[in-house]
Amino acid sequence: MNAEVTPTSVPAPNPAAYEAARQLSDGQAKPLGALGDLESLAAWVASCQGVCPPRQVEDVRVVVFAGDHGIAADGVSAYPAEITPIMVYGIAAGHAGVSALAEANRVAVAVYDIGVAVDFPDLPAEISRFKVRQSSGAIHVTDALTHEEVRRALAAGDTIAAEQIAAGAQLLIAGDLGIGNTTIAAALIAATLGVPAEAVTGRGTGIDDATLIHKTALIDAALARAGERVSDPVERLAALGAADFAAAVGFMTGAARRGIPVLLDGVNAVAEALVAEDYAPGTKSWMRAGHRSTEPGQALALERLGLRPLVDLHLRLGEGTGAIMAVPIVRTAVAALNGIAQLADLS
Repeated sequence: MNAEVTPTSVPAPNPAAYEAARQLSDGQAKPLGALGDLESLAAWVASCQGVCPPRQVEDVRVVVFAGDHGIAADGVSAYPAEITPIMVYGIAAGHAGVSALAEANRVAVAVYDIGVAVDFPDLPAEISRFKVRQSSGAIHVTDALTHEEVRRALAAGDTIAAEQIAAGAQLLIAGDLGIGNTTIAAALIAATLGVPAEAVTGRGTGIDDATLIHKTALIDAALARAGERVSDPVERLAALGAADFAAAVGFMTGAARRGIPVLLDGVNAVAEALVAEDYAPGTKSWMRAGHRSTEPGQALALERLGLRPLVDLHLRLGEGTGAIMAVPIVRTAVAALNGIAQLADLS
């Protein structure tokens, strides 16, 4: 399997390129600050690339990390766990929600089975190349993963990031797939922020009031069981996470360490981002939030990360779809910085 990834601090994007981009924008033929957040977004892209003006972000890739979660058997979702493999087949065939939105926005899609409860012998071997286990443990009664499984998943995500970057990726998105995953996200966010389950637990796939109460109680039980172990990010993933979540953490930190920015999707990606920042401090500087989730935990997590979503379309599909909807905004910001003339040149 992959070599273990040792957590280290991640250097920030290039501040000189950021400042140069802001100065370039300020000198353009428009009122100062007239393009609002597009100006800071373009400067961030420039700082990540280390060059001003930045190159257009043509090669964007979504990697969907698929996994099942033992807690789903306790009735935390409006859908059964059998939906997870069905959706893996859908993404592999190019017919899922992420597939349609990615095609419309010139974004490539890959899916990896990291912890789905079944295997996929009839799909390309690449999809299951990094599989850690069949489903993760039910976190309200047992750990999700062993320490060795966490390490393997982190290393898998790092390797996937390295391979996507070597193939030309300029911007990466971690997508999620797996029934019960918003329960895992809520538990990780609560543990990271030190807040009760009630503050971060949402309706996920559209559960009713009684199921929401039940879901919240199970997360509180998981938090109580994990105790003080959650102060360490690896222990947090072992106690409350899942194989797919750990792989996404490795993916995010792996991208940041290699100087490639990450556009965050919904509550699952933001939960992973919180852990990624604890695991490799500085990772959050390489992130921007793609969209605002309907899940309450996402807002609290984004506040901790210091990020503001680029779009708010009330999406809750997952798979990386919300982040994909922000890709045109990133490209527009870069185009504006490259294409608007300097006011001094028109005088």
